[in-house]
Amino acid sequence: MGNREMEELIPLVNRLQDAFSALGQSCLLELPQIAVVGGQSAGKSSVLENFVGRDFLPRGSGIVTRRPLVLQLVTSKAEYAEFLHCKGKKFTDFDEVRHEIEAETDRVTGMNKGISSIPINLRVYSPHVLNLTLIDLPGITKVPVGDQPPDIEYQIREMIMQFITRENCLILAVTPANTDLANSDALKLAKEVDPQGLRTIGVITKLDLMDEGTDARDVLENKLLPLRRGYVGVVNRSQKDIDGKKDIKAAMLAERKFFLSHPAYRHIADRMGTPHLQKVLNQQLTNHIRDTLPNFRNKLQGQLLSIEHEVEGYKNFKPEDPTRKTKALLQMVQQFAVDFEKRIEGSGDQVDTLELSGGAKINRIFHERFPFEIVKMEFNEKELRREISYAIKNIHGIRTGLFTPDMAFEAIVKKQIVKLKGPSLKSVDLVIQELINTVKKCTKKLANFPRLCEETERIVANHIREREGKTKDQVLLLIDIQVSYINTNHEDFIGFAKYVKHLIAACIPPVIRKGWLTISNIGIMKGGSKGYWFVLTAESLSWYKDDEEKEKKYMLPLDNLKVRDVEKSFMSSKHIFALFNTEQRNVYKDYRFLELACDSQEDVDSWKASLLRAGVYPDKSLTENDENGQAENFSMDPQLERQVETIRNLVDSYMSIINKCIRDLIPKTIMHLMINNVKDFINSELLAQLYSSEDQNTLMEESAEQAQRRDEMLRMYQALKEALVIIGDINTATTFTPAPPPVDDSWIQHSRRSPPPSPTTQRRPTLSAPLPRPASGRGPAPAIPSPGPHSGAPPVPFRPGPLPPFPSSSSSGGGSSDWFGAPPQVPSRPTRAPPKYLACPLPSRPTQLL
Repeated sequence: MGNREMEELIPLVNRLQDAFSALGQSCLLELPQIAVVGGQSAGKSSVLENFVGRDFLPRGSGIVTRRPLVLQLVTSKAEYAEFLHCKGKKFTDFDEVRHEIEAETDRVTGMNKGISSIPINLRVYSPHVLNLTLIDLPGITKVPVGDQPPDIEYQIREMIMQFITRENCLILAVTPANTDLANSDALKLAKEVDPQGLRTIGVITKLDLMDEGTDARDVLENKLLPLRRGYVGVVNRSQKDIDGKKDIKAAMLAERKFFLSHPAYRHIADRMGTPHLQKVLNQQLTNHIRDTLPNFRNKLQGQLLSIEHEVEGYKNFKPEDPTRKTKALLQMVQQFAVDFEKRIEGSGDQVDTLELSGGAKINRIFHERFPFEIVKMEFNEKELRREISYAIKNIHGIRTGLFTPDMAFEAIVKKQIVKLKGPSLKSVDLVIQELINTVKKCTKKLANFPRLCEETERIVANHIREREGKTKDQVLLLIDIQVSYINTNHEDFIGFAKYVKHLIAACIPPVIRKGWLTISNIGIMKGGSKGYWFVLTAESLSWYKDDEEKEKKYMLPLDNLKVRDVEKSFMSSKHIFALFNTEQRNVYKDYRFLELACDSQEDVDSWKASLLRAGVYPDKSLTENDENGQAENFSMDPQLERQVETIRNLVDSYMSIINKCIRDLIPKTIMHLMINNVKDFINSELLAQLYSSEDQNTLMEESAEQAQRRDEMLRMYQALKEALVIIGDINTATTFTPAPPPVDDSWIQHSRRSPPPSPTTQRRPTLSAPLPRPASGRGPAPAIPSPGPHSGAPPVPFRPGPLPPFPSSSSSGGGSSDWFGAPPQVPSRPTRAPPKYLACPLPSRPTQLL
């Protein structure tokens, strides 16, 4: 891939990232980091500066980079730099950037060569860069100096490994040409994290400083100590050039001239230098981008489909069109009516799985909550029997009645019917509350128009409150109707005559109560109390092994029995009452008392009331001191008690009829007067009342949040469409470059024990023109450009901005075969004794030339 292809790719990728930046979102297309690894003074910082096109990194001898520098390049119209530790401060002078890096390094590491793994974060904004991250790492060293710790080698190694272990990191192994490449620690580190060699590129620096008569030709041709992606030779500025303020543009021209004029390198000059290193990195970037695009495209298409339906309604939006507001108001009111009816009547759309709401909750009120409220009206049995006794005695007056008066029955029944008003009115309140909650849920779809939402809620809620009064009046009327006439001829009412006939015909006393009780005093002797299932009738108290009532344990007649309380033991959580015989006889076997235990005092009082109905009264000695003389007024006359028991059973019979009727009529009344009426009001009158309440323009005024959301959705829709188009353009504008085949790089692992021969070659000094090499010495030799008298050296490329672009490989005079293809043949001439080399990974980042 040439630089022209990358120059076309840069604006496409930047457009893709800008499309998402405009929406405040980060682009999912992440570009690789480029880490520079190498020894001290290997030229790592110079390589980075050549990429950026600016002179901004500290320079010197020894260890200069003592903290990782994470350099983020950001495409921008203006050119400046920012440090993370100096937020808000922009550096336009890159000399100041260098001074700030030096000062920040000294603040953490001190002035005496100390190191730290805390990175310095620098952002450089420029119109000539691609959004990339470059990492300048400290040089590998083994001997501590100054304030450096004894384990300096281990610390720097771990620092480097933190960055290069990432699969998204390209490794530049930078090595000076005058060191031993075979013993390169940088290449060893790269080999550990990149065993396939797909992310490692060797960089040979300081080729201009080699001894006279030596060169690195075999290494640069990847014939000696090969790497899968080979080596690139570069020539950086010397310290003299830096001190003389030689700019990077002039240094790049000098580098180009060096390779074109050197007899050992001019045939591969188009594959040497910083421009070619940038081209190699561009290949990696392009391959990475093309590999990422399919998944990226799928994500974008999924987002586009998810918002397309909503955006469809925004495409033809005209804020000032009056017909739009009229149409929108009509549609929203109709939709509100549909949603309300669906929530009341039930629908398969948008089913709530978390809680009951709408019609389901109202149904629960009708058939569970309202009947429960009726049943919850627990009668105080003792008080009710006393009221019946008083009613009978007051009706008889001074006379002693021989028959049970029906007026006492009517008086007691009417009093019990009136008590149903409370549960009935409460059910109305519960339904009203649920209707208002349903209205609020349905108006959530109107939230884009705040005034319309508020007015709709207000109008419907006011109508519900109006219907509340009428519905409650009708409910009370139903209760009063039941009170007005006691129909003792009802087919389900047992009646006086039927009740007596029933008792005679059945020959079995009616069951008054059933339940679990514990016989506490008998269980103590047998090792513990035991629970039984008790059945109380008007004649006896029986208990069974369990509630199936198959195995009867005992039947105790109620004759001459009375009940009294037993003081609760401090070791027991049970509440106890006892049965005893008034004639001092044993109640059960050899026991004078039968102590029965319940879990709560309420259960004790309930059982005592049931025993009272069966004719088992409290001990007289316990009732003599009752408050207000109630015990004195409570007659123990057996005839009166039979009359009380008769009326009590008749009241139960009639109230069961009334309860059944009320449970049926109250839900129907609420449904007709409240729920159906509200539905009809929303369908027929809501729109008219909205028009009469406020001006249409006021009602249909959008909220600021809705306008912002519409704009954001439209922008996102356009950005997604544009991103998909750009992805198609990237696929069209780029080609995939396959990775070169693997090479035998086992020399990296065994270099410590058997280092290979040095890559440099002794050569005789050349004259004005280099002598051509015989073809038989190396096999087919690459074509060497031979400048004629009129041709001269190829023109030095020119690049706009801080660093002008260099021409593609075709601009050089020599032929340029794909040196990433099959490895060249091993030369047949005798091996020469070259000088030592050291290869170190060096992070680099393509920017301007990308």
